[in-house]
Amino acid sequence: MNENAFVVVFPSIFAKNKKTLLVNNIKKILKINNQKISQITRDEDLVIIDANDPVFASSAINLLFGVDKIAIARRVENKFDVIVSTIAKIGASLLLRGEQFYVKVEGHSSGYLPKDVEVAATSALIEKTIQMDSKPGSEEKHDKLIYCFLTKKNAYVSIFMDYGHGGIPYNSQGDNAICCIHDEISAISCLESIKQGFDVKIIVCYDDSNLHDLVKMINRILPRMVQAKVTLDFFEIPNMEQNTKSAQAKIKTITQILCRVAKLEKIKRISLPLSPLAFPLWFIDENVNIILQNDCLPWIALAGIDDSIIKTAKEIGLGKHLHKIEKLGKIKFEKTGSDAKISDIVAKSMKEKKSVTIKVGLNNIHDILDSIDKH
Repeated sequence: MNENAFVVVFPSIFAKNKKTLLVNNIKKILKINNQKISQITRDEDLVIIDANDPVFASSAINLLFGVDKIAIARRVENKFDVIVSTIAKIGASLLLRGEQFYVKVEGHSSGYLPKDVEVAATSALIEKTIQMDSKPGSEEKHDKLIYCFLTKKNAYVSIFMDYGHGGIPYNSQGDNAICCIHDEISAISCLESIKQGFDVKIIVCYDDSNLHDLVKMINRILPRMVQAKVTLDFFEIPNMEQNTKSAQAKIKTITQILCRVAKLEKIKRISLPLSPLAFPLWFIDENVNIILQNDCLPWIALAGIDDSIIKTAKEIGLGKHLHKIEKLGKIKFEKTGSDAKISDIVAKSMKEKKSVTIKVGLNNIHDILDSIDKH
């Protein structure tokens, strides 16, 4: 990659006032992934990283929340003729024979409009690729997007661009939250809590049949926590999902365990993996009341999430488990009395807790499962 290529991070709309924290998270995740950088600077809203390996650096940074999009781009002076020739040169190097292209220019301009650059660069690119049978497409239909962003001083012409995951930077709320992963929707709830800026403590409630699947889900979440080492607490509970009543009892059991751990860890806020779109309000209230009675604060990360839960599920590799999430919409919940067995299950699970500390890396799944087996 040319020495003139930089990693350009575009903060998400709600992260623009938290750029200092985003930059700190970028430094941390690059260090965790052993990526060396020469310099990190800002150019208006953009964060510019001069990395030894822009490809691997951009891949690591794109695990973070608080990022709208990320590009590997060439930086040139914000002058009309320079920008047009650079777009044409880079575009020609990226296009394959017969491909349709679209030039998109956004940002600050003085003395000309971004649209003027788009038109001039498109014409220049047509001339450069006339032998390749490449033609301009439309914003809706194209094979290659040639993207350029303008600041007052510079222009950044993209060589490669990917979209980020939105949200705000990790720990930008300045508050801790504890979450439990016990199924697909709880994994999404934990991810949403991280996306909303909390510093999360993860516990896992499992049975013999689902431990491996849960660890796989956790493996997709760990890199987004921007920590070199993470301690996970595992609590074994009976498989109680044979019917609706048992499923409700399982969730209440997990809420009780969350309260116990929160008190031990001195964490005030508990993230409940419940959504009013999937669970009745009275059932959410029951679990919220359990938390309040334990002098903790409930947080419902999935309160307003709708069909976008499917997109979040795919982000963490739960595509094949979507049918399980969709089943939540078909469950008919029924009000039940208190279950005396819950207290016994909670007490037993707390007594047999297994804590695992791992260095976040390539072998997370094996490291976690091996550590649990040794207990």
